[in-house]
Amino acid sequence: MLQQCISAEWIKLRRSYLWIVMMSLPLVSVCIGCANFAMNQGVLKKEWYSLWSQVSLFYGEFFFPILIAICSAYLCRLEHANRNWNMMMTAPVSIGSLFIAKVVVISVLLFFVQGFFFILYVGGGKLIGLQADLPPELPGWLFRGWIAAVAIGVLQLALSVRIRSFAAPVGIGLSMTFLGLGMYVMGMGLFFPHSLLTAGMGVLSQEGLGLGASFLFYVMNLLYIVVISAGVIYRMRSTDVVS
Repeated sequence: MLQQCISAEWIKLRRSYLWIVMMSLPLVSVCIGCANFAMNQGVLKKEWYSLWSQVSLFYGEFFFPILIAICSAYLCRLEHANRNWNMMMTAPVSIGSLFIAKVVVISVLLFFVQGFFFILYVGGGKLIGLQADLPPELPGWLFRGWIAAVAIGVLQLALSVRIRSFAAPVGIGLSMTFLGLGMYVMGMGLFFPHSLLTAGMGVLSQEGLGLGASFLFYVMNLLYIVVISAGVIYRMRSTDVVS
């Protein structure tokens, strides 16, 4: 049943133009970051680490969260059109499968976005002329960024399921990026999904997370994913979806 729901989600994306957003936002992030790095090489002297600080700042703090919000809203767009939620809720599939399928699809999409961002980062660095080895922390930054992105995706899916408007969840997501940045600056970066993305990807600090912080990072992301998913599924079972 879950497999059928996942297949249906992929079919809905088959002829969409979502891939343009998925490719253009990371590309813009890397272009801006590389340009800023190239113009400030007198100050930014740590090669790949300095380049990461520039490209991940635009990507992790702004463009990636916006991309997640757009993808999540798009996955719920068809259900809100023409009151299709009414038909979905009466289909012979479980409510849990309907939502978990969206979580699986958004997770896969974000995984590919992270992979594309990695290619752009390495390619941009080579074009600039960086010769040093890539940072050994790079796989960890990308993986932790993906985990935090999934948590943000689940949160955005929860908003998009309840809010019929396409733009409203995206706007809320944009607001939460600034909230997450504020919480990170105040030392509470491991307690909110958007600040977890900042901490996990080493956006503002490339020193890495210690053992205790890494454990808390994964626990908090898992907690957000499980609790929000369970809450959405329970609400969908007990109340009518606004269609």
